[in-house]
Amino acid sequence: MTATPTAGPAAGAPIPGAGPGRLAEGVLRLPSVLFCIVTGAAPLAAMLFNVPVATLGAGYASPAAFIVATVALTIFSVGYIAMCRRVTSAGGFYTFVTRGLGRVAGLGSGLLIALCYIVFAAAVTGTMGYFASTTVASFTGVELPAWAYMIIGLALMSVFAVFHIELTAKILGVLLIGEVLVLLVLAVGVFAAGGAEGFSLAPLNPVNIFGNSAAIEVFGAGAAGIALFAAFWSWVGFEMAPNYAEETRDPHRIARTAIYGSVIGLGAFYVLISYVFVGGWGLTGSARAVQAQYAGEIASAFYPLTDRFIGSWATALMQVLIVTGSFACAMAFYNTSARYLFALSREGVLPAALARTSNRRSPVPAAMTVTTLVGLYCLGFVLYDPSTEGALLKLGTWSPLLGVLGILAVQALVSVAIIRFFLTTARDGFRWWSTLVAPVIGFAAMTGACVLLVVNRYDLAGAADVTYIVVLPWVVLAVFVAGVVLALFLRSRAPQRYARIGQFEVSTSEISSAEERQVATA
Repeated sequence: MTATPTAGPAAGAPIPGAGPGRLAEGVLRLPSVLFCIVTGAAPLAAMLFNVPVATLGAGYASPAAFIVATVALTIFSVGYIAMCRRVTSAGGFYTFVTRGLGRVAGLGSGLLIALCYIVFAAAVTGTMGYFASTTVASFTGVELPAWAYMIIGLALMSVFAVFHIELTAKILGVLLIGEVLVLLVLAVGVFAAGGAEGFSLAPLNPVNIFGNSAAIEVFGAGAAGIALFAAFWSWVGFEMAPNYAEETRDPHRIARTAIYGSVIGLGAFYVLISYVFVGGWGLTGSARAVQAQYAGEIASAFYPLTDRFIGSWATALMQVLIVTGSFACAMAFYNTSARYLFALSREGVLPAALARTSNRRSPVPAAMTVTTLVGLYCLGFVLYDPSTEGALLKLGTWSPLLGVLGILAVQALVSVAIIRFFLTTARDGFRWWSTLVAPVIGFAAMTGACVLLVVNRYDLAGAADVTYIVVLPWVVLAVFVAGVVLALFLRSRAPQRYARIGQFEVSTSEISSAEERQVATA
């Protein structure tokens, strides 16, 4: 519980658990939460897409970029976890910013982060459609456009949203395990064979991110900013733990373990696989392989590695798993988007109908709204470019830039909110490292990543003059400002609704009761 006044919503006290809809309490254990989080980070997709991007910027030093990102995000997580221990709500970032910086900034963050997750769900749905189309065509000869598979994928997500969240978590878990195993098999094969030319510690040295000789030799120049951004990009989704807090059996303990486990676990995994990629191709060979991929000579710079060190069966398996992994990633973002809409409507910001839950206590109206919004967003891109390649190169590439920028910006605000929260509302929990120094470092890291994205967005998108890319930073700012204006309007015209912004919280007694019920029925 937060150490807030208790004179009611106007005084800033969390609203107790009564409301128009409640999520199922105590149904998720730690593995289920980890499956929901890590599938959002999409480890297979992150490696197949982001390792080549990081190599484009830093040559053979791409593993060092992942090391830097791991350290920065782990430090950010220190303060984030401290906040998770005090606030238990499906609102996640939205609730945290509200508690630390007030309802005006909180609502601006809430609308922005909800948009970002919806955009991510749409982007990864497009990526899934592309790989489903190309994979089915290569195996069977049946050629269907990517948008046909996008419709199927979105329909399946909508169906799963109707059922219990535990079922969804199990499906995500199975797909995640498959992704991790195929990459680990590749790692074993490369290490067993000794790589292309032996192994070196040079790829692990952060100094080599800057002015990398292989990047300069192959690409003509290196771009440390692109490399570091690609690394940070790979963790999008790790912050989802608080969004499932109301549905976990021990939210405070599970949030801490899930966040550290996902950040550090994914970090170690990413460093390993990126190192395997460099070792499998060789220091200069890794950059040349990426050059060949971008020239269209090979579908992925990873596929020749599986052919060489494991066998063609592993390449075929990877082709299948990139489809299922992309679907799992899209579904993870879909679920989190629904919980943000649910949280915003439960507190009177969005229509009350979105705060209703089904008999299984799933946020079905909010989920169906996400289905509609994702469908319309995808439709816009399909009308712009109906080709299968467009689903990947436009919908699947441009959209994440918008989503990542918004999420990084909100993470920077969360860092500031944590500091202020523990200096004012929860002074009894103030700790110089976890609630001051770590958030300051986290703020610097997130702000730096935002700058890298904005500066390098044309190179990352592969499109210099496209309106979507040009206005991208302004869209993020406009959505945040729209939330601020809405909050100011509610403060003036609907003070009771304004008082509810970001205040819903599951009380300690309710958490204990849920835990006791689970023990009794175990």
